[in-house]
Amino acid sequence: MSAIFYHNEEQRKIAEESRDEHQKTLRDKIVTKIIPAQTFYDAEDYHQKYLLRQQDEIREALNLSDEELIVSHKAARLNGYCGGYGTLANLEKELPSFNLPPKLQDRVRRLLGRKGGFC
Repeated sequence: MSAIFYHNEEQRKIAEESRDEHQKTLRDKIVTKIIPAQTFYDAEDYHQKYLLRQQDEIREALNLSDEELIVSHKAARLNGYCGGYGTLANLEKELPSFNLPPKLQDRVRRLLGRKGGFC
């Protein structure tokens, strides 16, 4: 199941409008549920930044403790790129801020180019 959680009526309305607009471009019905947000529980630490955690050299190059990795914006961005999400143009803009050596920058580029990211 996929879901979009909203916190107020404005968010609900935006989610529904976005779904309805995208639905016009598809044959199959969008089945994502739009439901009120309730109590949210963080996943266990080892699930946090999961895709980045599969890339030991990249993760180690960040030089972040486990606690820092969980809350790091930089780690969140890299986690998405390692999963194959985002655009090459956005990655290129952000790469300098990650302070990764060229070899690891190339690896992130390759991961971004793959569907599903990690290998």
